[in-house]
Amino acid sequence: MTTLRAMLREGPPVFAPLVLNGLMARMAEEAGFRAIYLGGGASGYCNTFTEANLSLTEMCQAGLEIGSASRLPLILDGACGWGDPMHLHRSIALAERAGFQAIEIEDQILPKRAHHHIGIEHVIAPEEMAAKVREAVAVRRSPDFLVIARTNAARMHGLDDALRRAELMAEAGADLLFLLTREPEELRAVAERFDLPLMYMPPAGGLAEAGLGTADLEALRIRLVVDAQTPLLAMHRALRDCYAALREGAPDPLVGGAIAAENKALKHSVGLERLLEVERRTVER
Repeated sequence: MTTLRAMLREGPPVFAPLVLNGLMARMAEEAGFRAIYLGGGASGYCNTFTEANLSLTEMCQAGLEIGSASRLPLILDGACGWGDPMHLHRSIALAERAGFQAIEIEDQILPKRAHHHIGIEHVIAPEEMAAKVREAVAVRRSPDFLVIARTNAARMHGLDDALRRAELMAEAGADLLFLLTREPEELRAVAERFDLPLMYMPPAGGLAEAGLGTADLEALRIRLVVDAQTPLLAMHRALRDCYAALREGAPDPLVGGAIAAENKALKHSVGLERLLEVERRTVER
């Protein structure tokens, strides 16, 4: 299986959608994606809290479950790395052992605040963030394990501050840079400043909503696109409609008369036939 590092080095940009469990990972693989992303924000929302409440070990456990269901390279939303530079030693070690091929680390304060989710950022000193990146790079065991350095500073402190932070993170050895912005002129400024590959996170709805195509990504030096929202919103909408229909005793508007077909598709995604075949060969003879 090709590593994420190799994918980013050549070929088209890599698109990694959000997954939260093995079933979603399997379905993303069946859909033809080449990489997947375990998001912290979405994981927190699934427990009706935020990513600020998530621990390193529970994210690594989720990574193990996802990795057991799919062979796709998996990216970890590592939030703030779960601590200071010293704490990165354990964070990187566990992330690698859990099977992740990359970790995204951002420059927000610890503990993170829920205000991040409404666009209000609290960032640490640039030098402190650079130290965290430098330590993460130094302690990784595999050269194929990628460190994605992220700054959210543009939203509160302007592009110049974000670029200065990114320069320090690049000097610290980051493999990819992610400056959180969706403004075209800011994306162009980032592309002109750095030789490193860049990560981009489109708004909910994906690249179509952002109005970007493959040619745009190439021009902006974007090598990794992560959609951390759309699958969660689609799942939330589907469940809302399903529960409302069940409460009213009405047909599910999404499944409708295709219940048998959807049940068959679900069992295919799960791989039930493979498990049944094992039982036929062993305990069901």
